[in-house]
Amino acid sequence: MTKNRPKPNRLGAMVTKPVADAEEAAQEAARMVEMTAQTAIAERGRFNFAVSGGHTPWRMLEILSESTMPWSKTSLFQVDERIAPTGSTERNLTHLVLSLPLMCQAAIRPMPVGAADLETAGQSYEYSLPDRFDLIHLGMGPDGHTASLVPGDPVLDVTDRRVALTSGEYQGTRRMTLTYPVLDDARKILFLITGDGKREAFDKLISGDESIPAARVSNPNILTVTDLNLDPVN
Repeated sequence: MTKNRPKPNRLGAMVTKPVADAEEAAQEAARMVEMTAQTAIAERGRFNFAVSGGHTPWRMLEILSESTMPWSKTSLFQVDERIAPTGSTERNLTHLVLSLPLMCQAAIRPMPVGAADLETAGQSYEYSLPDRFDLIHLGMGPDGHTASLVPGDPVLDVTDRRVALTSGEYQGTRRMTLTYPVLDDARKILFLITGDGKREAFDKLISGDESIPAARVSNPNILTVTDLNLDPVN
């Protein structure tokens, strides 16, 4: 059960690390994940990590698979998933598996989106979550969505569940997603944001403009790694 911790000041919570390009962003993100894993295992014996969908984390995961990341003591959960058949290229799990060698795949805790009863499946996944994540990786779309917390969907207002379903389709599919209470309660959030198409949304994120879902994440320990210039475009 997520504990009711005080809400942090959103604008004072984010540290932004600019890098030269997407490859350097992936390398820096992987470095931060590995450091966080080592600390979590030293302090609590296990690293509970959640990774978002989309293509942005693929290179980060490839780097981690070749590092000294302690995979045998890591549980890798999904932040969100598309409701699509097993093996579909639309599934985040498909790309997650392709990004990791077999020896690392035992750490994966997939969202059960193939179940006939998705509401019950979401509850089951919620029960499997750790009390508190050590690290949650988030991306951001050009429209400012993060996880599958998408603009205009009632899932944005879910506070009584840690896992929820979007009410409608987003880019062709419904989604299962972790909700804001889980993101806000994590020990650390890592935003990995690359690509010029996200410029407008990124400016809103760093200014704390809650008209976009990503800016509604309220966590006292947020690091954003990005290849975008920090100076807003006029």
